[in-house]
Amino acid sequence: MTASGDGPDPFTVIRSQSGPDRDQVNPPGTGTLGFAVLLASLSVLFVASVAGYLYVRINASQWPPAGMPGLPMSLWLSTAVLLGCSVFIHRALKAIQKDDQKGLRRNLQWTLVLGSLFLVLQTLNYVGLAQSNLTAKTNLYGFTFYLLTGLHAAHVIGGLIPLIIVTHRARRGRYSSFFHPGVTYSAMYWHFLDGAWVVLFAVLLIGS
Repeated sequence: MTASGDGPDPFTVIRSQSGPDRDQVNPPGTGTLGFAVLLASLSVLFVASVAGYLYVRINASQWPPAGMPGLPMSLWLSTAVLLGCSVFIHRALKAIQKDDQKGLRRNLQWTLVLGSLFLVLQTLNYVGLAQSNLTAKTNLYGFTFYLLTGLHAAHVIGGLIPLIIVTHRARRGRYSSFFHPGVTYSAMYWHFLDGAWVVLFAVLLIGS
C-alpha cells in the first residue's frame, strides 16, 4: 500500500506480521506513553492514601494504640515475593526481546504464581490480625492499615487478570521480538506495583 504513490505506507511493516494482535496502526510508543499516563494517575491515588495515613499518624497520641498488635512480620515475606514478580516479569520481557518463547512463557508463569502467592500471604496477614481483634472497624490504626494494604491488593488483583491473558497469548505464540505490547505493559504495571508497595511498606514501618 502506498500513500499518494509517493512511497511505502509507513505501517506496512507492522501489518505484514501475522496474527490479530499485530494489526496495529498506532505510531510506535503511543501505547507505552498512554500506559505511563495511566500509571501516573494511579500514583496519585496511592499518594493521597499515604497522605491520609500520615495525617492520622501525626495526630495520634499513641501509635499503635494500647493493646493493638504491631505489623505482621510476614509482611517482609510478602515484600520479597512481590519483588520476585518484578524479577520474573523483567526476565520475561528480556526473553521476548530475544524471541525466546520458552523463556517468555516460563517467566510469565512464575510472575503469575508469585503474584497469586502475594495475595495468599496478605490474606493470611488479615486473618491473623482479625484473630488479634484488629479489623478495619476497630480503630483508625486498623482502618489505615487495611486501607493502604487493601488498596494495593486490589491493584494486584487488577494486575493478575491481564497477566493471565498475556500468559495465555504467550502460550499461543502471539508475541515476538517485533510485537510484544502485552508483555511490555505487564512489566510496567508490575514494576509500578512493586514500587508502590515498597513505599507503602516503608511508610507503615516508619509510622509504627
